[in-house]
Amino acid sequence: MNKDKKIYWIVTIIAMALIVLPSYFAPREYLEETMRRMQFPSYFGLELDILKVVGAIIILIPVIPAMFKEWSYVGFGILLLSASLAHFIIDGWTKGMAPLVPFAILSVSYYYFRKLNDVK
Repeated sequence: MNKDKKIYWIVTIIAMALIVLPSYFAPREYLEETMRRMQFPSYFGLELDILKVVGAIIILIPVIPAMFKEWSYVGFGILLLSASLAHFIIDGWTKGMAPLVPFAILSVSYYYFRKLNDVK
């Protein structure tokens, strides 16, 4: 396995863990309170959880076509930037910056994805 591929897989696994796992390890009451405070409908958290898992599976399974992976990266990008904006508006700078960390890591993953797949 070459250096670029190793970097891609390490960064991608870290990005997927940072995006998907907090939904399952954070206290459920905290997540529900955050959704309520941001005035999202109560079912929105479940939708996000399901779509995060689906997106992570699409990105992590190598045989899935690149087009689907591209859309998963787009979806995660929109999710993280929207989360950053929502937290910034409701909770201030500190919590608004938090989603930008996985976004930066996701961006590195996407860079190597494109590099490895010769997407121009």
